[in-house]
This record gives sequence, C-alpha cells and structure tokens, in this order.
Amino acid sequence: MEKKSRQQFEFKAEMKQLLHLIVNSLYTNPEVFLRELISNSSDALNKVRFKQVTGEKVQSPKLPAHIKIEVDEKEQTFSIEDTGIGMKFEDLTERLGTVASSGTMEFIRQLKDQKNKLDGNMIGQFGVGFYSAFMVAEQITVETRHSDPDEKAWIWVSDGKGTYEIEESGRTERGTRISFRLKDEHKEFARSERIKQLIRKYSNFVDYSIQVNGEEVNSRGAVWHKNKNEVTEEERNEFYKFISNDFQEPLDHLHLSMEGRINFKALIFVPQKAKPDFFRTENLKSLQLYSNRVFVRENCEELLPEYLRFMEGVVDSEDLPLNVSREVTQYSPVMAKIREVLVNKIFGMIEYWAESEPEKFRTFYDEFGPLFKSGLNSDFSHRDRIIELLRFHSTHTVDKLKQSDSEVEQKDSEVEQKKKGDAASDKSKKDPGENENGGEKSGATAMDDMVSLKAYVERMPDSQKEIYYLSGDSLEELKRDPKLEYFRKKEIEVLLLADPVDAFVVPGIGSYSQKPLKSIEKADLALEDDPEEEKSDEKVAGDALEKLISVFREEAGDRLENVVASRRLVDSAVTLTVGKEGMDSHVERMMKMMDQDMGPSKRVLEINPAHPVIRNMSRMQDSGNEEMVRLMARQLYDGARLMQGELESPGEFVSRMTRVMELTTR
Repeated sequence: MEKKSRQQFEFKAEMKQLLHLIVNSLYTNPEVFLRELISNSSDALNKVRFKQVTGEKVQSPKLPAHIKIEVDEKEQTFSIEDTGIGMKFEDLTERLGTVASSGTMEFIRQLKDQKNKLDGNMIGQFGVGFYSAFMVAEQITVETRHSDPDEKAWIWVSDGKGTYEIEESGRTERGTRISFRLKDEHKEFARSERIKQLIRKYSNFVDYSIQVNGEEVNSRGAVWHKNKNEVTEEERNEFYKFISNDFQEPLDHLHLSMEGRINFKALIFVPQKAKPDFFRTENLKSLQLYSNRVFVRENCEELLPEYLRFMEGVVDSEDLPLNVSREVTQYSPVMAKIREVLVNKIFGMIEYWAESEPEKFRTFYDEFGPLFKSGLNSDFSHRDRIIELLRFHSTHTVDKLKQSDSEVEQKDSEVEQKKKGDAASDKSKKDPGENENGGEKSGATAMDDMVSLKAYVERMPDSQKEIYYLSGDSLEELKRDPKLEYFRKKEIEVLLLADPVDAFVVPGIGSYSQKPLKSIEKADLALEDDPEEEKSDEKVAGDALEKLISVFREEAGDRLENVVASRRLVDSAVTLTVGKEGMDSHVERMMKMMDQDMGPSKRVLEINPAHPVIRNMSRMQDSGNEEMVRLMARQLYDGARLMQGELESPGEFVSRMTRVMELTTR
C-alpha cells in the first residue's frame, strides 16, 4: 500500500496558547518533563498489558514491557521509547493537536494568573505532561504504532510554534518513541547520570524496567504488596510523590492488608495541601485500582465517596476480575465491601488525629474540611461520625484566644522589664516553660480556637435549650456583628460559621444531643428578659416607642416584614434579623452568587429602645423635628443593610449622612 505523503496541520487556538505559554514562560523546574514522559510511557504499558491479560490481540505480542531512554551528551539529544499501546492517527491529531480536557484550560488560566511562572507541579496536576517537553526541546519527533494489528505507524513532528506534520512511518513494532535535541540551556539532560538521578527521584516506582543507555535504573515493585514494617518512611514518601505528582511529603497514610471476607491491599495517603483545582468537584479524582498487580483503572470513583476524594493511593484486590468494567465496579459487592472498609479506616485515622494529634487534624481540617463536611448531605450512614468531627469558631473560643494572647503579651512585657533590671546579674537561663521571648507559654494547641458540638453542649448552662450559631463571610465580620451583643452579655456561646460550606450543612444537622441548632439571625428567638433592663427608665417605651416604630416602617416601605423593639441589642442602635419565612442573609448572598434566581427575603428591623440615638430620635419627635427623625431612621435602616451586604445605593447613603451632619451642626 502506498504511503501517505506528509500532511501539515495547525494547532487549535487553545493549544497554540498553551504551547506559547510553555515555550516562553519562566519555569521553576524544567526537569519535570522527564517525569511526565515516563508517566505517559507507564500508562501506555499499563493499557497494553491490560489488553493482553484480557485476551485481546495486540501487535508484537512477545515484546518485553520496558521503557528505554537514550541520551547523547555530545550531540545533545534525548529519546524515550516504550513498548506500550501506541497511538493511532486520530490520537495524534486529537490528543497532541488540540486541548482535549477542561483540565488543560484550567492549566492555561492558572499559568496566566501566576504571571507566566510555570510550575512543574501544575503540569502534573493538570494532565498536560507531554507538552512540558517543549520547555527543553527545540523540536519534537513522535514515532508510534498502535497495538491493534491492523493499525499503521506514524511520525508526528512539531516545533511547538503553531503547526505540526504527520506522515506514515516504517516502524514495525508497537509502541512510541519520542526524540528531540535539547536546547543549549538544558543540555544537562543529555547526561546519563543526571537522567538516572531524576528517575530515582520521580519515577523509581514505575512498575516497568526503565533503562538509560542500556542500564536499568529504577527499583520497581508494588510497594503496597510489601509488609508495612518492611517499607521505610523514605520509600513510602517517594512512592507518594510518584503517584500524586506532589513535591511535599504526605500528612499521613494507611497501609492495609485485608484478608478474610474480602481480600485486598491498599496504600493510601492524605496530602499536606489541597491541589490548586481541589474545589472544582468535577476535577476530583479517586484511587487507582489494580487487580492482582495489574492496573485496571486510574480513577476508580466507586472506591471512595466524593467527600473523601482528597486521598491519593492504590487499592489492589485479587477478588476482582481483570476485565472489570466501570459498570461491574459500580454494582460489585466486592467493591462495596472494599469501600466500606476503606471509609471506616479513614474515619478511624481522622478520629485518632482529633483525639491525639491536633496539629495533623488542624492541617486536614483547614485543607480538606469544606469537602469533608459536604458528606453530611450525601452519606447518611456516616453522618454521626462526620458531625462528631466538625469544628467551629465560637464567641467563647475567639474571646478566650484573644484574652490568652493579651495575657501572654502582658507577661512578656513584664519579663522583658525584669530582664532589663537584672541585666547585671547572671539570671539569664531560660526556664523550660518560657517562650522565645522569655514569656510563659500559653499552652494553646492547634484546635484551641475551634470547638466541637460535643464540647459546646458540655459547657452549656442548664437553662440554655438551643445551640446558637451565626454565619457570615469572614470571622472578623462575624465578631463585630451586633446580633452577638445579647449573647456576649449573657455569656452564651455562639458558633461562628465563617466557612461558606457551614451555612449549607449546619442547618441540615437539625439537632445535636437533643438540642436544636438555631441561627441567632432569626427574629423569633426565645430570649430571656432582663429584669433590670425592664425597670430601666433610660429607654423609649409605650406610645413614644410605637410612634418611632411607625416612622421606621414608613421609611423602609414594604421591604421589611416588621419593625420591633429588640431584646438582643446592647451597644448597637439597630440590626436586621430574619423573619419566619426568610433565609439567612449569608446563605441568600451565596445563592445569588451561584446565579440562583430568587428575590430578597423580607427582614425584621430590630431597634434598641435604650440606645442614645433612639432616645434622641424620640425627643426630636416630641419637639416636632420630623425631618431629622425620618432622615435618621432611613440612615439607621440603610446602615443595617450595609452591615448585611444588602445596600444597593451607597451613594445615596453617603449623601444622606452628609445631610444629617449638616442639620446637626446648625
């Protein structure tokens, strides 16, 4: 059959953009190209091995499974060749010629955000590994033949500047060879010792022989099949970095060897940090699945529920058939049992951190807490365990922490003064209980600024019947919210929900230890009356209060459900709360941000009859200064809306404030 002549193709627009960024960017670790090319070769070998063990016919069936790297320091050349599945013509145009995934587009966006500073970790996480070779190569040649016996061989060539060419090749064996000449500034990668060093660093656990100029370099072997006592920490951490494309060591791990009603081995890890695209749930990946050491699936979603997919690792079961498909794993009782064991073991590890290793628990909670908490709405079988692991800031913890910090600062100051006075003496030995500045240690632990529901309930007074919470955009904003004034005065603890996820999951808890959870933003809170305040003459009451409330109602119009005298305000004049049918203001704002088509809930305006401003307004009303009273009523109402993030016209608010100041200075 006559060979096809060379054809030229143009990269798609997105691919041009990606290649331009890669070729022209400042990069922090170009060596990562080797890791990515080896990873691609390993994937190709996994796929052809899978075809062979499931009985499919392949081109050159007796070829050994290996990866060969050849470098020539003098000629400054590099090549990598595998005996894997190879590529068809369509693969070359669709996988190498265009952006084939949303992950690649996300990579482009993040690369721009980082002002053209290309990070090797990003390359691995976003699946654009092949293109990383353009960082070090002037031109790349790909010679490949697919494993299907009837497929032709092809050569793909490009300099990454806009076009690529494809022509038929005379290659007779399946597999892929990638070759190029290295740029002068990257000629170090033409040295065999440098390549060997990088293979041991990044790819030591690839399950195929990697040869450099004929010498096998990697150790190989399935680490998860070893006895956990035989695996060193260094070996385990290297394996984690290999499978995760992470440069940091893991936070913790589970090495399991289960025998009995279900047989499987697993080595799974918790990363130190969430990946850059972690909160895009469509990008969440699950564990790798093996069947008796044979790779089956890269991202086996059935192994873990979505809220636990921050884990990285491998699960290998001899009880699964080699030809296990997505449909089989979805409904397999074996998979269901493996999943059950894994979830229970992961929960056991997290519960141990919460009890005995608060630093680890805090790292986990800060990085993966938002995803983990979402399990409350999806996994009802583990709902109670998730609830026990929830942690929240509260008025008690933030006030206590502030007080503790203040005491430490005061103590440090006293010690510093004492040191100055004793400078001539030999009392310079630091006590073990002092910090670096000579002060006493505060004894604070990693979770001292957060509280569990269990701890909250344990310190509730007997008279308190509900668990109170308040949600908002930030902890600092919440600490200043006027709705907390009554609770602080009465020393009633309120949970402060600054994590956006909390606003959605906490109301769904309903109750804990038979105590209902209630937002203090609700207008219908059952608050106790203060006898001393009720007797006070320094508050507007009776007809005077009703007249003032009428003015607030008229100025607010139909946007309010009601205006009432407040029992929760101590230092503030007014605040907005949620009526019977209303939604928390924080949740409402987030729903709008998610383009949910919904009108604003009607609020209840609470006014503080004892506040000096409200008392002054009542006196002005008695003296007939109606204009000033109405201006102040509208200003106070809009100020409360501003605090809630609901004020649409700040210009009008400022103009009115100027008018109020003008009238008061006459």
